[in-house]
Amino acid sequence: MSSAEINQLTDATEKLSVSEQTPATSSTAESSSSQPEALASLYIGELAPSVTESDLYEIFSPVGQVSSIRVCRDAVSKHSLGYGYINFQKKADADKAMEELNYTEIKDKPCRIMWSQRDPSLRRNGAGNIYIKNLHPAIDNKTLHDTFSAFGKILSCKIATDEHGNSKGFGFVHYESAESAQNAISNVNGMLLNDLEVFVGPHLGKKERQSKMKELIENFTNVYVKNISPEWSEEDLKKFFDGYGNLTSVFVSKDETGKSRGFGFVNFEKHEDAAKAVEELNDKEVDGQKLYVGRAQKKRERMEELKHQYESNRQEKLSKLQGTNLFIKNLDDSIDDEKLAEEFKPYGTIASSKVMLDEHGKSKGFGFVCYSTPDEATKAINEMHQRMVAGKPLYVALAQRKDVRRNQLSQQIQARNQLRMQQAAVQGGMGQFVAPMFYGQNPAFLPPGARGAPFGGAPNQQMMMPQGMPRPGQGVPVAPQFRVGPNGQPVPLYMQPVFNEYPQNGGRIPQQRYYQQRPNNQQQPRKQGGKPDEQQQPPAQQSPEEQKRSLGEALYIKISNTGKASDPEAAGKITGMMLNMENEQIVALLNDETLFQSQFEEALAAYEDYKQQAAQGEN
Repeated sequence: MSSAEINQLTDATEKLSVSEQTPATSSTAESSSSQPEALASLYIGELAPSVTESDLYEIFSPVGQVSSIRVCRDAVSKHSLGYGYINFQKKADADKAMEELNYTEIKDKPCRIMWSQRDPSLRRNGAGNIYIKNLHPAIDNKTLHDTFSAFGKILSCKIATDEHGNSKGFGFVHYESAESAQNAISNVNGMLLNDLEVFVGPHLGKKERQSKMKELIENFTNVYVKNISPEWSEEDLKKFFDGYGNLTSVFVSKDETGKSRGFGFVNFEKHEDAAKAVEELNDKEVDGQKLYVGRAQKKRERMEELKHQYESNRQEKLSKLQGTNLFIKNLDDSIDDEKLAEEFKPYGTIASSKVMLDEHGKSKGFGFVCYSTPDEATKAINEMHQRMVAGKPLYVALAQRKDVRRNQLSQQIQARNQLRMQQAAVQGGMGQFVAPMFYGQNPAFLPPGARGAPFGGAPNQQMMMPQGMPRPGQGVPVAPQFRVGPNGQPVPLYMQPVFNEYPQNGGRIPQQRYYQQRPNNQQQPRKQGGKPDEQQQPPAQQSPEEQKRSLGEALYIKISNTGKASDPEAAGKITGMMLNMENEQIVALLNDETLFQSQFEEALAAYEDYKQQAAQGEN
């Protein structure tokens, strides 16, 4: 088959159905008759992902003249969705394809063919559709079709399977007429298929099933009993419930050795008898054990109920802890649970205190203290935040769930990104060159020979571009911008540090970073890696903003040296996040490797979440 033929088939329309048939045009004598044959559209499912239109054409074209073929694909990835449509010129050819090729293996996977029905109301109509359960795992689509085809014309037949292609034990058969479906129910329901008694009934929609389930709950007859004696047999269980009404069945669950598992089921003839047994026998003590007697539930109902209970308990616990649970970090290794409680005891009644430990039993540098009332927790925050304990300033705040913290950090990253783009646009437009901004960038901080430095190293001289025009934004310290944080407090936002390479002597020079002058006016780079020394502390005579910039430089180096910020922008953005803390806390981070790693991992996780969300938004 040539590529031109394939393209012609793929581009042809397939919006045709059995109920709305359109005459086909042809140059043959047969199609020129007064009553031309109608187009017939087939749905083909259960296709392997690698099946193409060409593969289908090779299989179906020998049956009859094919008008068009299409394999449906994902709009973005273009991967096959596992189904497609085939249009024949003649309905007789479509019938023949249904008869001869249904369940034929295509690339080692049997396909499933049915008439294409494009009318949603007809597709959702339950007339002629039956439901079969308790099927043997060996029964596949073809076996089910062969079994039920004796009762009428089948439009579709399908076994429900899991993600691995294994049968779930139930399936559906859709007949052309409701009479055929009723005949199948009458003849097959209760029969043995592969030694299993199957149930066959009319297929019910979701709303009908829910309505029927509600009715069954209100009129239940099946009772679940647990905590029964392991010595009890089904006869013993039947004698125990005989006084409450007529029983239709009794079952005691047993393990592979035949020993009772301690629970069973009792089915009454009347709902009133079952309800009376539940009311009188639940929590009754028998042989030293309290029995549980209640309405028997389906597995799905039990799972939904347990899920609801879990969410309810979780929300209740969170509401109780709201405003009372404190998060404390920057703890010294010598602080344990008792010492932590002792430090916070003066501010209220402590319900619990916990210092988090690693797998070796060593403190992670943070913990939690829970008070009995929110007022006590607020008082503790006001008194203990930034207080020196064991030589370290504590960070004390209300505890937040991990997902809330990461969401806030992601929002901060996004806000900084937007601010950077706005500032770049103001400084010269998004398509023009924007001078890089450094933490603590100031003419006095750059060596005389550096590109863009003031001529002669004078701090008050204008910085010039090679063309003689001043570079926008250079020679001016980075002023912090502020926005309102989640707790209503102003949060400083700083520009991301960008380090560019500039041509010198006709070539490229390695990236260089310059820092604030030391007291002896000698500019030296800071030590790479290791624990920061005392020279990395911001001078006391500096303003808080200048100290923040100096600390930002040290943080940027420390973050870059971790090797985990592989993204070119990651180090700058994570530095900006960590600069939201007080200067004293940043100093503590630089001097405590454990505390730094804890804060860095949290900020890195928030940055990665932000990148994933941004990538999903672009897609």
